[in-house]
Amino acid sequence: MPPVGDAVESAEVMSRSWLFVPGDSPAKMNKALGAGADVIILDLEDAVAPANKPQAREATRDFLMAHKQERAAQIWVRINPLSTTFANEDLAAVVMAGPDGILLPKTDSGEDVRELDRRLNALETAFGVLVGHIKIVPIATETARSVFALNTYANVSQRLLALTWGAEDLPAAVGAASGRHDDGSLTDLCRMARSLCLAGAAVANVTALETVYPAFRDLAGLEAYAAKGRKEGFTGMLAIHPSQVPVINKVFTPTLEEVAYAQKIVDLFAANPGLGVVSVDGRMVDAPHLKQAQRILGLTRS
Repeated sequence: MPPVGDAVESAEVMSRSWLFVPGDSPAKMNKALGAGADVIILDLEDAVAPANKPQAREATRDFLMAHKQERAAQIWVRINPLSTTFANEDLAAVVMAGPDGILLPKTDSGEDVRELDRRLNALETAFGVLVGHIKIVPIATETARSVFALNTYANVSQRLLALTWGAEDLPAAVGAASGRHDDGSLTDLCRMARSLCLAGAAVANVTALETVYPAFRDLAGLEAYAAKGRKEGFTGMLAIHPSQVPVINKVFTPTLEEVAYAQKIVDLFAANPGLGVVSVDGRMVDAPHLKQAQRILGLTRS
């Protein structure tokens, strides 16, 4: 018998739009606050040249502190990979300011999340930040090794909120010229990594975030790509330009019709706890449909 009720596991409740902002540009950070993104990611990795990283850490910390009490959006930080000396410097600079989360690039496996969890525990304790406050989302497909380890994120940390993937670093790691063909479609390697990210997120009981759509002026193409991602199981998407945010929010927001239908499914199962299958508008629905309905209702509450 399927579980009933309108409760949704916390792992399913996610934000829709995740907007990257260079960590060394206070002007762009302030502009991002008005973009309507659910999450702003202050980037200390790829968007910042090595010589500018100290300045970027300072600007990122100052921005976090300035918006510590009231935030129009969640504020996350993409640090540098744990294998670099930059990572500890990034964390030492920003943890004291209490970001909502850390986007962790180039992870090889769930062990990287465990390691980041350990470092965060120590720093939160040292700086008087509530231990466990800062969440983690790894970019879980950026190394060749990572493709073989997407089933290793289960039970690694209560901080783990989602998995996401990337189509830029992985091709470079294996010597490919690009992760996309001339028509914009993904290569076989990236399609596989994308699918494994979805499966890995399900194994870890967290949600999955779609990667960026690089052609930021092609909003029609973005909408089609995002819609495909949502249909396949992603609940949100990374963005590289403020103009992409409204499109992503629209696509990943359930329609009134979807919400009403989902509520009908949940209500019918709640009213018939002894049934494994119910009829809704002439269709037979069972446990997988109930889970999807609960997920949709959870997204409306995120």
